[in-house]
Amino acid sequence: MNEQVRNYLLIGVAALTVINTIMIFTGGSNDGGRVIETPATQTALVESAVDPNNPSSQSPLELTNNQPQEPKRSLNPPTSIAFTEMEHDFGNISQDSENKKVFKFTNTGDNPLIIQNARGSCGCTVPKYPKEPVAPGESGEIEVVYKPGKQKGNQSKTVTIQANTNPEQTVLKINAMVEEVAEAAN
Repeated sequence: MNEQVRNYLLIGVAALTVINTIMIFTGGSNDGGRVIETPATQTALVESAVDPNNPSSQSPLELTNNQPQEPKRSLNPPTSIAFTEMEHDFGNISQDSENKKVFKFTNTGDNPLIIQNARGSCGCTVPKYPKEPVAPGESGEIEVVYKPGKQKGNQSKTVTIQANTNPEQTVLKINAMVEEVAEAAN
């Protein structure tokens, strides 16, 4: 690959890296979250990122690695959450079973609790969580349904909750001993 093509590729990658970094750290723009790009903006970003004539300028990889990687922060005032239990063992269950557990919690802080997301560690573990804010002192529930499918043996799954708490993520755990179901003979 000739040097000029290589330099153009580096500039393109650097521009994308810089634009993505700006979008991550600013949440887009002040125009309803949309990023407005113009040729002048793109040129300025590329020129400020990598100078192909200057060997001491940073490569796109260096730009990415030098940028602080902070998790997306909640814009809501922080609060705290307390669960009555954070782990549950279903015991012995069969592969074809549907197992439900309700984890109860209380907003123990001074601001409304807003759960942005709750996700299971795999598709077999599905959480349902309140979409509306939970007032200080009020309680709520997160229902977790575990369907093992073809899994067998000792299983340990998690549900990660992201909310305006400190820390922002809370992890609930479920365990089970999944017993294999014999297939019916035809």
